[in-house]
Amino acid sequence: MRRLIPHPGLSVLLAVVWLLLANTLSFGALLIGIIIGIFLPIFTAPFWPRRPQVRFRHAIPYVALLLWDIIVANFQVAAIILFRKDDDLHAAWLPIPLELDTPEAITVLAGTISLTPGTVSVDVSACGKWLLVHALDAPDPAAEIARIKARYEARLKKVFI
Repeated sequence: MRRLIPHPGLSVLLAVVWLLLANTLSFGALLIGIIIGIFLPIFTAPFWPRRPQVRFRHAIPYVALLLWDIIVANFQVAAIILFRKDDDLHAAWLPIPLELDTPEAITVLAGTISLTPGTVSVDVSACGKWLLVHALDAPDPAAEIARIKARYEARLKKVFI
């Protein structure tokens, strides 16, 4: 079964994304989603050096935390836009030292930071040990770096083996 579907999680994700893009739950859309979900991972399998090992029992709470943080950050950014003056903002560049060592984990961390309103991942150092983040409002940059490392990076170390 693994040879037929080299990345089962990716296959399911591709089929679901296709159904969302098609915006219909018809037999034809489902069939095309299944075909894409099966054949795209087969054709791209040689480009995957190894499958990342993911602990789903840690990944599910991480996704729940991320969704909660996205909702809260939306309200925080809205409050900043509506009720603060430009001179009250403390925008900052945050160089975050990384303890994550796999490219997949670093990518998920960068995506997490960019998905949360008010912050955006800008660059990863060539050595993969630093992540540059821009924060819309960070009066204490050191505290913001510590929050990102404790809230996201520590959890991602448990998700990716």
